[in-house]
Amino acid sequence: MNPVLDKLEATVKRMPEKDAVEDLDSHLTYRQLQTLARRAGSRLAEEIRPGEPVVLFLEKSCRALALLYGVLYGGGFYVFIDPLQPQERMRRILARLDAGICVTTAENLDRLQAAGFTGQILLADELLSEQTAPDLILLQQRRGEMTAESLLYGIFTSGSTGEPKGVVVSAGAAADFIGHFTDEMGIRPQDRVGNQAPFDFDVSVKDIFSCAFTGATLVLIPRTYFAVPRSLLDYLQERKITVLIWAVSALCMISAFHGFDYLLPQKLRMVMFCGEAMPVRQLQIWQDALPDVQYVNLYGPTEITCNCTYYRLPAGLWKGRTIPIGQPFPGRKVFLLDENGQIITEPECEGQIAVSGESISAGYYHDEERTRQSFVTLDGQRTYLTGDYACFGYDGLLYFHGRRDSQIKHMGHRIELGEVERAMMEPAAVSRACCLFDSEHRRIWGFYEGDIAETDLRMKLKAILPGYMIPGRIFRIRQFRLNKNGKIDRMDLRRKAGIAV
Repeated sequence: MNPVLDKLEATVKRMPEKDAVEDLDSHLTYRQLQTLARRAGSRLAEEIRPGEPVVLFLEKSCRALALLYGVLYGGGFYVFIDPLQPQERMRRILARLDAGICVTTAENLDRLQAAGFTGQILLADELLSEQTAPDLILLQQRRGEMTAESLLYGIFTSGSTGEPKGVVVSAGAAADFIGHFTDEMGIRPQDRVGNQAPFDFDVSVKDIFSCAFTGATLVLIPRTYFAVPRSLLDYLQERKITVLIWAVSALCMISAFHGFDYLLPQKLRMVMFCGEAMPVRQLQIWQDALPDVQYVNLYGPTEITCNCTYYRLPAGLWKGRTIPIGQPFPGRKVFLLDENGQIITEPECEGQIAVSGESISAGYYHDEERTRQSFVTLDGQRTYLTGDYACFGYDGLLYFHGRRDSQIKHMGHRIELGEVERAMMEPAAVSRACCLFDSEHRRIWGFYEGDIAETDLRMKLKAILPGYMIPGRIFRIRQFRLNKNGKIDRMDLRRKAGIAV
């Protein structure tokens, strides 16, 4: 059995002619999506053993989604690799994965081979060709070899050492989470989910499988549109998008560059954001422009299958300085640990976020040591130690404080760089801010987007922060460069500023 394929097939049976996915130039109904997936799955089942990884060296598209499901039908688990990312990172991912099969296009062959892939290469067009007839007997055999513990996908995240970490998630873990997510968020068949995330980023898991579970339509938004707010807003309006599950930086790109002065998307009913702390001022711009939309803050690292907590914001402009990460999804236990590994119950006491219960990932692929370090057993339950810090408020909600690796010791004081960033965004003229620590020269660097001069911002910070927390260097930049996951590219800032990594 594969609970994810079971859900897809139930949706195909209920609404075969409904659009399952759209991209800029094409679309597939649920029946067409399943037909293409079975074609690809039949060929892949001949080439791989159950439980093996299949690399999809493709950009997102309708056909790429069909190939994703084809991997699942063939008994493997999928790992997307973006062909446009740096070759050195691709080499490291491919070495860690050690996959025997890669699916790509003729246009990407040179980049794949330059990245050092030495296994068998299958072309997407050939796998999806009408001349490829699905072998339903073989597919049924493969289905019988699967369990809820069979791996569904692998997502490579950045490691603190510079070595990408391959988080692998089972079909059962994903199905449990998506079931709760679609219930709690109220995703329904008439929704049209506007996909921002690339398929090698775990936000896409919510987009893809929420649609499969409910019969909603997945609308793939071209990545180039996220550099042009007007094109992006036109696309949301023309495609009648109702639900967004986006990285914070993607939302801020619209609000910070006054996109709503141009167009208000009329069909939006829910906006969920994740990946970074949402700047309150940017949230308020969204709320002021689209007051009838439901806004939801999502929190959770890839290792716990997408998200473990959520906070549904009340109507009206948010008045607080920070936004809670909220309460756990059903099936999860989210708690805080002090430095001695003891559970914290008192309000306003900071601790490391730990997560147990349903949907904890299977760990890091081909990396048992790192898996043992981060996935531990507490009170008889497998638990993931996130490395993130938070506290419970007196309202019982969780409030995110930052990552362990964003806490620094400077001038004898422990400083959370996120607090400095929030202070930099206090002035109305600042839309976004990012802080880095130069450990070699013992200096905090601050970067911001906005219409205020560096000297004026420094004066305002003196009224908010103690002297030891004020960045030694402050720079105004036109626009933050984003990494492939839609977050501020901190490594790019380090390179430009000449800060040692």
